[in-house]
Amino acid sequence: MFKKVVIFGVGLIGGSFALALRRAGQAAHIVGVGRSPASLERARELGLIDSVATDPAAAVDGADLILLAAPVAQTEAILASIAPYLAPRAIVTDAGSTKGDVVAAARKALGARISQFVPAHPIAGREQHGPEAALADLYEGKKVVITALPENAAQDVETVAAAWRACGAVIHRLSPPEHDAVFASVSHLPHVLAFALVDDIAAKPHADTLFQYAASGFRDFTRIAASSPEMWRDITLANRDALLTEVDAYLVQLQSIREMIANSDGPALEQVYASARDARQQWAAAIEAAERKNG
Repeated sequence: MFKKVVIFGVGLIGGSFALALRRAGQAAHIVGVGRSPASLERARELGLIDSVATDPAAAVDGADLILLAAPVAQTEAILASIAPYLAPRAIVTDAGSTKGDVVAAARKALGARISQFVPAHPIAGREQHGPEAALADLYEGKKVVITALPENAAQDVETVAAAWRACGAVIHRLSPPEHDAVFASVSHLPHVLAFALVDDIAAKPHADTLFQYAASGFRDFTRIAASSPEMWRDITLANRDALLTEVDAYLVQLQSIREMIANSDGPALEQVYASARDARQQWAAAIEAAERKNG
């Protein structure tokens, strides 16, 4: 059990981590840190945290686990503020959706103490955000990717893994570059597309009419466009290179489909649609099998 857990950013991700650890009996005292006093007080009222800290030194004093669940662009500033006060055995981890930029920020802020930082990324979420969105079971059966650094002690990596397992998560491991390439394709690009589509429709003169007739297909495709704009701005720019590669590849696919439509090439369109359907069905079946296996 952790004696003192400190969470920077007690919203959906950080708050759910707190609730899950508390439910598992793995945290004696949880401290919340953040930019909004009102949100922190709300998190305390909801039982996500036990206390609020505004001073970095007081926040991490005696902490054995520190989670950064704030937007990734804040990583360097947060780590720099707590670096002078970290106990030698304190472990710092994060929940950022990008890893290359986070690791670079950690190396700059922590210097020789980089071994105390174990990067990770929980693959779970909702469109809602803030303390009220936190769920104790958010991570049940979900993947958490740990992108350990060469400097990390095996025991510290296992401690972070054990914390996430206590939340119900399944641990996976990738290098930071592998992580960013994978998630540019299957997470970051879909968010960019959803935001772009909704923004395009909202800007049309007859947007009210279009939204009036939008149904379940539109709702399902654009669900993630309800996510935090600040968070996704940071993710988009943080993983710029990998994301640009995916955007360019998608533009090639769109141009190809446009030509099929312009040429009334039904067989070619059907082949693309059938291939996509089969791939999605195989993916969905694999997800269902994994969920059954994990309980």
